[in-house]
Amino acid sequence: MRNNNFLYEGQYYHQIRGGAMGSPLTLTIANCYMFFFERDIVKQIINGGGSYLRYIDDMFIIINWSERHLNKQIDQWNLFDLNIQLKAQAGSSIDFLDLSVENVNGHLLTKVYHKPSHEPYYLPFNSVHPMHMKKNIPFAMLLRAIRYCSTFKAFLNEREDLRMALLLNKYPCVFIDKHFNRVLQKFNINQPLTSNNYIVRYAKRLFMRQKEKN
Repeated sequence: MRNNNFLYEGQYYHQIRGGAMGSPLTLTIANCYMFFFERDIVKQIINGGGSYLRYIDDMFIIINWSERHLNKQIDQWNLFDLNIQLKAQAGSSIDFLDLSVENVNGHLLTKVYHKPSHEPYYLPFNSVHPMHMKKNIPFAMLLRAIRYCSTFKAFLNEREDLRMALLLNKYPCVFIDKHFNRVLQKFNINQPLTSNNYIVRYAKRLFMRQKEKN
């Protein structure tokens, strides 16, 4: 976008290039532009037997290229538009948004990613906020864990870290267990999870989400 004019607190501003941060229109325009920007990249990745995903300005690529070749391709992609410069984070393990992905002998293992600055603080249970907000915290956080964690061990670690964080924020044990169980009920899990049945159920959840998208 060029020559963007807007009014803020009675003052007119002239933005030479780009759009206002946080504006829904800016995000829509950016996504439309990226659709055209990335077409050749997507075609190249797909033809190379890889997979390509993007969320706004974060790209996720799975492909059997050497890191040297990947960096060479990125240098070429950066010539598409000098205003959009891509930077790579490559390796057998990578963090994408709030997901951590690791390639172990050709198998992709996933779990929840927490930034180094992550602190175990949530909305305190003794706050004056509506109860439905407090109910949604353990539910939503465990829902993310059961969707993201591809191994039973990763799920257990995330669940116990979440439980400790909620206890730290004064959530009662009974309250935590009740809303953790809501997550299990959502996936029709009516028996204790084990390392054996977790993998089967994880595969089913992936299949269900794929059907929802289609």
